[in-house]
Amino acid sequence: MLIAHPDIADAAVVPMKDEAAGEVPVAFVVRSEGSAIAEDEIKQYISKQVVFYKRINRVFFVESVPKAPSGKILRKDLRAKLASGSPAASTTGTM
Repeated sequence: MLIAHPDIADAAVVPMKDEAAGEVPVAFVVRSEGSAIAEDEIKQYISKQVVFYKRINRVFFVESVPKAPSGKILRKDLRAKLASGSPAASTTGTM
């Protein structure tokens, strides 16, 4: 759903630990060239299309989504960034 948005070039969603819910979905987003889409706009876009428990909790803007040579998203790398507490190290926008 995220990459269907014209202001998003690439994206990946992974679970992040949450004290209240156990896990919540978070998105790593690559903006399209010239786009200034904000975290709240992305959250609203997704919330209109999915049930409440699938709504994006946080959006981290990144330069690129890590992928294997086959093109498969390396979600374990993204989860590792979350676990280390440093997704901001690779973001270019709102955290």
